[in-house]
Amino acid sequence: MAFIVVYYHVVWATKYRLPLITEQIEPLIFDVIRAKSKQFKSPIHAINAVSDHIHIAVEISQTVALYEWVRQVKAVSSRIVNKEFPHLETRFYWQKSYSIHSFGKKRLPFVTRYIDKQKQHHEQGTLEPYLEQVPDD
Repeated sequence: MAFIVVYYHVVWATKYRLPLITEQIEPLIFDVIRAKSKQFKSPIHAINAVSDHIHIAVEISQTVALYEWVRQVKAVSSRIVNKEFPHLETRFYWQKSYSIHSFGKKRLPFVTRYIDKQKQHHEQGTLEPYLEQVPDD
């Protein structure tokens, strides 16, 4: 088997960019995504969100296709949120599209810091536009 290490910065948004990621829901989303990613043997290096989108730095195992990792973590996280919070005013859904940037190990500290400080970047207007792009559905 070949030795392959590729890091990805993955971003996707809630359906219609609704502010559905609340303080109560966010920890559940993170836990579910971490657990699913662990099943794929794909370590998450950073995960954070604001009310309408999520950022993840992940090292995808060579045994899983990147699109399959994205599809499954989005599916399971929305399903569990709707199960655990059945009385939400609006059902929780992710939009279909997402954004992916690959990067090397030398950039890992920059990307993880950026993700860890997502809320501050949004509050202070210190965003990196290319890392915030998510196509609309």
